[in-house]
Amino acid sequence: MSYEAIRVEQEGALTVVTIARSKAYNALNTVAHEELAAAFDAFEADQSQWAAIITGEGEKAFCAGHDLKQQAEGGGIVLPPSGFGGLTSRFNMIKPVIAAVNGVAMGGGFEIVLACDIVIAARNAQFALPEPRVGLAALAGGMQRLTLQIGPKQAMGMMLTGRKVSAEEGIALGFVNEVAPTGEALVVAKRWAAEILACAPLSIRATKHVALQTMNVPLDQSISSVWSDPVVKAMMESQDAIEGSAAFSERRTPRWTGK
Repeated sequence: MSYEAIRVEQEGALTVVTIARSKAYNALNTVAHEELAAAFDAFEADQSQWAAIITGEGEKAFCAGHDLKQQAEGGGIVLPPSGFGGLTSRFNMIKPVIAAVNGVAMGGGFEIVLACDIVIAARNAQFALPEPRVGLAALAGGMQRLTLQIGPKQAMGMMLTGRKVSAEEGIALGFVNEVAPTGEALVVAKRWAAEILACAPLSIRATKHVALQTMNVPLDQSISSVWSDPVVKAMMESQDAIEGSAAFSERRTPRWTGK
């Protein structure tokens, strides 16, 4: 599929999605939303692809949020069913997604980041939910996810002021996994992806699925129900489960098939 507002590249089992609207600080218009939704639909359906990275073009911006120029011209906000950037309402995807934040991540751009599983931020990255400053609110999951990820007091401190947070503060608050040198967020994200791809893909999916599905479930219930979960059963009955044990006993690198 050819794209206008994004680029999609496959590197082995890794899909790299790049928002390619650097002249607009990678803000998302309707076309970009539709293309990102299509790209992540394809990633989710492709059994040869085990992990994804989303990043922005250039070194200034990951994503500045919704294209306010389009809205000012009467374009409004039309989101795909899978949410802002095709990610914020994609609740059932069990493949891991890494955000390589190469610059500012504002509003909806930050909401995309919060919807990812791992966040690598360049040193020059900045994060904010500044919607109240333009008469709006972070309605694509930002208010809920930020509160869950860093706690209510710190989240309120960001959301009620719309203030910008640096990559280093993101580490301290807990929504950033690693700070990379400026210009190297994608390089570091690929290193993290390589570590994920060294694991059995069905194990990775089961881990993400169980962690997210049981977040608000009492501990005794979540532990007792995990064995009957279809995603966990698929992992336990897979060829990879046998291969992992065999590779360990034979002291060799496992050859994962995702089956």
